[in-house]
Parts: sequence; structure tokens; C-alpha cells
Amino acid sequence: MSDSPIRVHFVSMECYPCAKVGGLADVVGSLPKYLNDQGAEVTVFMPKYRMKWFEGKSFDYRHVSHFYLHHERIDYGIAEVTDANLGFRLMVIDIPGKMDRNGVYAGADGHFFGDEIQRHLCFQRAYLNFIVLSEHTPDVVHCHDHHSGLIPFIMQNCDGYRNLASLPVVFTIHNERYQGVFPWTMHYLLPQFDSWKAGMLDWGNLINPLASAVKCAWKVTTVSPSYMEELKYNSMGLEALFHQENHKCVGILNGIDNEVWDPATDPFLTSLYEGDVDDFKLKNKLALLEGTQLDPELPLVAFIGRFAGEKGADLLPGIIEESLRRELPLNFVVLGTGDKWVEHQMGILAYHRPDKVAAMITYNEAVSHKIYAGTDFLLMPSRVEPCGLNQMYAMRYGTVPIVHNIGGLKDSVTYFDGDNGTGLKFNSLDFYHVFEEFQRAIYLHGAKKLLTTARTNGMDADFSWVKSAGQYMDIYRSVTGR
Repeated sequence: MSDSPIRVHFVSMECYPCAKVGGLADVVGSLPKYLNDQGAEVTVFMPKYRMKWFEGKSFDYRHVSHFYLHHERIDYGIAEVTDANLGFRLMVIDIPGKMDRNGVYAGADGHFFGDEIQRHLCFQRAYLNFIVLSEHTPDVVHCHDHHSGLIPFIMQNCDGYRNLASLPVVFTIHNERYQGVFPWTMHYLLPQFDSWKAGMLDWGNLINPLASAVKCAWKVTTVSPSYMEELKYNSMGLEALFHQENHKCVGILNGIDNEVWDPATDPFLTSLYEGDVDDFKLKNKLALLEGTQLDPELPLVAFIGRFAGEKGADLLPGIIEESLRRELPLNFVVLGTGDKWVEHQMGILAYHRPDKVAAMITYNEAVSHKIYAGTDFLLMPSRVEPCGLNQMYAMRYGTVPIVHNIGGLKDSVTYFDGDNGTGLKFNSLDFYHVFEEFQRAIYLHGAKKLLTTARTNGMDADFSWVKSAGQYMDIYRSVTGR
């Protein structure tokens, strides 16, 4: 028995390359491959969206049924994608009217759907109905973020699901800012449960799926050790809960998929890495800046990501404007979308100073690879960064990160001292400290030998999933007794 693989089900709203909004998709799309190499057998369950990746795929339906969400009949099907070729099994949960939309949380117009409570509950119920009836129950259910956060409670406390109560559940928090709360007046959407168990759902007189998962899961993980510690002091009102459940919580630093992010084979790049980091960077910088007015001789600072408050994106226009006012010898390239004010300000800056600023107000995977390869520095002024993957992609491609020293950034970037270290860090999120590191970056760029050392250190750092996957395997073994 101990030699047979540990069967794990990942339950997630996102999975790269099928549907991606943020880092959750990257983790769910890469970690299973590394777990399978270490003796697990992972199947990912996600919704079947009406999005580009799903077009023309082959779906083998394993289960078709219905249930009632209060008075509404919900028809659903569960199918394996037989030609996914992802390195793990992918099952999609097809719920017409709820999940067949062109977007994960919002439509192409950027407007949120507004019925996420019902959608998330349908997704979780359909998954649980499948495993309740299936002869292939997993050894571990691994839920990701609040969208699957009610699964542990339902398995342990709701009518029709209690034969799953002894099945171990691991819950991973990718971002505690989103908790999925809804009022008690909507409790009728849940399957029938004993009212005396209501405390396992409640936090602050609301039904809180994230808090419920932390209470009911067998093990809780976060995506970096420092973030796990930070949650005890800053977690949007859940601080006491993380102190209370500390005994079952562990922070495991995310990894990256070294096959997707490989400067020597990346199909998105103009020039591949052949052993000379400076030559690789220069060729890709020239290709990146082609058609722009930016001077390739100057240090190039990039920002890639969502224009969101937690990413510090609202500070970006001010940081760039102040750099221009101080006439710092820096150029900026920005790729992202989100907050409309930030989008507008970046557009204005790029329009007025095309010699200093290039902005692409979109999300484009191919362009992000080109920027990691072609830029000198990556700025991450995050207010909150559970793990962060961008700094790891940057280092893999010889780009030096300039980061706020928190969360996963603290765990993955070491301060460059001239010999050792991989990046630059500031301890306070204010212009004074950011510009102090900009001055160091300018100096570093001019001291070619030092720059080469910093780049090489970053490329040599190991951020593959192998070590982290081993830590997840330890957790699976501990909860299954294998």
C-alpha cells in the first residue's frame, strides 16, 4: 500500500494555461507535475469556462447529474480533458449558466459577474457530488483559496456528504485579501447542516469561506514562510484565527516551472541564453525596445502585473514622474492592467515621454517573457506579496529585482552586497527608500562586473518546484499516515 501513489485532487478556479488571472493559476498548473515525479498522482479539477484554451479540446464525460441550490435546479457534468497534455490529469466541471463564461471572475469588459457566491457553491457542490459517488475517492483533497473554502466544512458537517468526513483536506491560501464572505441570510444556499455547527462557518457574524477552511482543514499552507507569519499580524481581521490555528499552519515557498521559464529554450524569446548572460540580456533588450524611443544604453526598469493596491501599482505613476523630475538616467517599461486610474496615468506618461516610458495596458504572456529577458531591473513595490513569482521569473532571466522586503519577496530575494545576493530591497514603502535603491541600481548598471555577478547569482538560484513539492509530499504523508 505504501508504494502506491498518493492520489491528490487539486480543486481550483484557475489553472495555467487554461485560465489565468494571477499566481494561483501558475501554481496549480505547475506544482502537480513535480508532485507526480515524487510519488503522487494529481488530478486538477477546475470549471469549464467558455475561454480560448477550451476551444476544440476533447472532453470525456465521466459523470452527469443535477442538484438543487435552494430552489434552483443545477445541471452539471464532469469531464476529463483527454488532450490537455499538461503533465497531469485535468477534469473540468461543466455547469451551464454558471461557469460557461468568457472569464474566471469577470467578463472581457472587466465587470465582475456579481453571482460569485452561487457560482463558487455550485463548483464545490458538483465536485463533492462527484467524489461522493465515485469509486475513485482521492487520498487527499487539496483546496486552493476561498473559492473552494467551503469544501472542508461541507464534507464534515452537511447531509449527504458525511461519508467524506474522514478524508483529509489540505487548504492553501494564495491571497487572504479575498475571503468570499456572504451574509447569514444566504445560508439556505448551503446543503443542510446541524445549526450547532454554524460556528465553523462564521467569522465576524458573516459566513466566511476562507476562515471556515482554516478551521476545518487538516492542514493549512500559505505560499511562503514569511507570509504565514505576517498573517498573524495583518490578515484583514483574521489575525486571531491564525494564532488559534497556528499548530496546523505551514508556509511553503512557491516554486516556478523551470520548463516553461527556461531562458535557453523559451519560444517567446528572440535570442536564447547560451552561457553569456550579458550577451543574452543585450540582444533581448534591443529586440524589446525595437520600435520604441527608449535608449538601450540606459538602465531599464520594468513593472509587470495587475494594477492593484496590494501590488503598489497606484504608486507607480508617482515613482516614474518623480524619476523624470529628478532626471534620473532610467527608462521604464510597464505591462499590466487593472485599476483604471493607474491605466490612465500610465497612458499619459507614455504619451508625453515616449523617450523614457513604454506602457502596454494589457496582459500578454508572450510579452511578459520578452520583458523578463530584456529588462535590467524589475520593480515590485507590493504592499502585500504572499509569495510573488515575478521576482523568480526575473532572476531566472538575469533581471535584478528591486522589491519591498515583505512576504515571499523577503524569502526569495537576498540583498546583493557586491559578491553574494540576487537583488535590491527596501524596508519601507515610500519614495525615499525606493529612490535609494534606484540610485544603487544606476550604480550597479554602470559597474559592469558587479551587474554580471548579480545577474549570474539570480540565474543560479534554484526556484524550481522540486524542494517545495517535497514539502507538500511530507504534508500529504502526515495527513494520510502513509
